[in-house]
Amino acid sequence: MRRLRSALGAVVAGCTVVGALALAGCSSGDGGASGQGSGTGGGDRTLVVFAAASLTDTFTTIAHRFEQDHAGVTVKLSFAGSSDLVAQLQEGAPADVFASADEPNMTKLTDAGLAAGDPVPFATNVLTIVTPPDDPAGITSFQDLAKPDAKVVVCAPQVPCGNATKEVEAATGVTIKPVSEESQVTDVLAKVTSGEADAGLVYVTDAQGALAKDSSSLKQIEFPEASKAVNTYPIVAVKDSEHAELASEFVAAVTSAAGQKVLKDAGFGAP
Repeated sequence: MRRLRSALGAVVAGCTVVGALALAGCSSGDGGASGQGSGTGGGDRTLVVFAAASLTDTFTTIAHRFEQDHAGVTVKLSFAGSSDLVAQLQEGAPADVFASADEPNMTKLTDAGLAAGDPVPFATNVLTIVTPPDDPAGITSFQDLAKPDAKVVVCAPQVPCGNATKEVEAATGVTIKPVSEESQVTDVLAKVTSGEADAGLVYVTDAQGALAKDSSSLKQIEFPEASKAVNTYPIVAVKDSEHAELASEFVAAVTSAAGQKVLKDAGFGAP
């Protein structure tokens, strides 16, 4: 995206948050944050952050730090596929910050006039193959995902991880015939770890996160063709946010040295 900037003027002195609520998808009402901010005025302000599902662990950490550093602030995190989140924003869903897993979905937001300023790239990610620990289909390469008897799960084409899958297929000439296409990358991972699928394509960060929690939960198979589709993650404050200054500070927290370390530790690449 040509309008992306690699630097953000605002500087945040720290980034902390206690009690951030990670939600599966956009929510309102009963699913809201409970106001467990630091200081005596917890819940005085609620910052709503829409973020790609692959950012669940890292943004929860960054949000925890941000909230601790901003007395009276509760960060309400809503995670889903980037395309779903953009659609919700276009339909009027209230949010203060949007972080996409790719640039095309961010372009939809900016083209709709819903971004407050230029989006800032903050991370990159690539795909990897995951299988159950016993690898029932004998997957050792990207080409093996085209085996007729392999039950493969991928992301839907409109989702960033699905679009990346299509790009790798086009670059390699390999055609995968998945048994299902999921609306977010975490659903692909769940079907593999539960044994419902023989293999799936997820981001490196999702695989590393799952293995960090349980090293026996799956098998990861890296493949060189993944470099054919590198997703850049941009973030922006949403136009007409009720907490514009706070939204800008959250963006700055993500792009700060501390935020970048959280992302790097999780396996994300530099923007």
